[in-house]
Amino acid sequence: MPTAQPGQDGKTGGNGRGGNSDGDTGGGGGTGGDGGLGGDSAGAAKGKRYEQVDGGYTKAVVDVTVTDSSLAGTTATIQLTEDTRLYMPFTAAEVAEGAPEYEEFSLPHTVTFTRSTDGTWLLASDKADTGSGPAPSTQLTEPDAAEDTGGGTPAEDEGGKETPSSTDEPPVPDNSTKDVKLQAGYDYGKIVAYANKYWKNPNKGSYRTYGNDCTNFISQAMKAGGWGIVGPTDAGQRSNNKKWFYTNFVERTSYTWAGAENWYWFATKHSKRTKSLDNVYKLASSDVLQADWDRNGNINHSMIVTKKYNGVPYLTYHTTNTHNKSLKKLVADHGGAWWYAHRT
Repeated sequence: MPTAQPGQDGKTGGNGRGGNSDGDTGGGGGTGGDGGLGGDSAGAAKGKRYEQVDGGYTKAVVDVTVTDSSLAGTTATIQLTEDTRLYMPFTAAEVAEGAPEYEEFSLPHTVTFTRSTDGTWLLASDKADTGSGPAPSTQLTEPDAAEDTGGGTPAEDEGGKETPSSTDEPPVPDNSTKDVKLQAGYDYGKIVAYANKYWKNPNKGSYRTYGNDCTNFISQAMKAGGWGIVGPTDAGQRSNNKKWFYTNFVERTSYTWAGAENWYWFATKHSKRTKSLDNVYKLASSDVLQADWDRNGNINHSMIVTKKYNGVPYLTYHTTNTHNKSLKKLVADHGGAWWYAHRT
């Protein structure tokens, strides 16, 4: 089976398990090449933007695993997963104090090759499956604001949301933390531990995954930290935003469990398990950040804070599976979004 080589055209190619590259990103640059940071003008601009907002990255380590392959005539298709670590410009002492050493993500790709008349295999396309979430740091795509696959139209109209959270940075870093038993006996440490454990490989032994899996992942973490199910768990209650439940059957799982928009209404209005924050930099560990990418009044994405250092929250989420991405980078990439910050 023909393979792409790591770094070809700036993409991560598949040469089976162990296709690994370890490269210097040049400070604010990225993993290089067409489609990666530091390559074409758009990639270079993104790398420069990252360098300006929080120092960018110092190096990238990329591992590629081929998960499937097929051949149809003169077209070969490879399914692969790119696992990337982007190291941040923190010292060893800062990491020991709690700074994240690196941001990491796991990104599926579909790579196709075509065979020319002389028998040479040529790379035809490399499509990354970024879904509804923020573009991974080495990608230039915009998030898909399509309808959340886990949610749906609620049984009752909810009215208008609270004012979106400001993204203005405070003059003095907000290093606020939360008591581990702040309200209702919730264990915030368990929420973060769950997110850290299952950010890359979903907990398939206990839960299914969705095409847009971000809010399903958030609900799992909240349940691990003590959020109780609100039933009854029957199909007739699925569209009721006052309920929050999961079962082994999709039709008997509430929209509030896996739908970002529905989760907002359950968490803030009906259960009051979260409190809206007026600024995203007030987020602390285990808090939740949601995004409405196109400002159409429908929330598209949910994330959880797994670290906070020097006033900057670091977010973890599914779709695309990402661990400890800087809030500053997210805001810089998606300045047109509405953000909703939740104190859990």
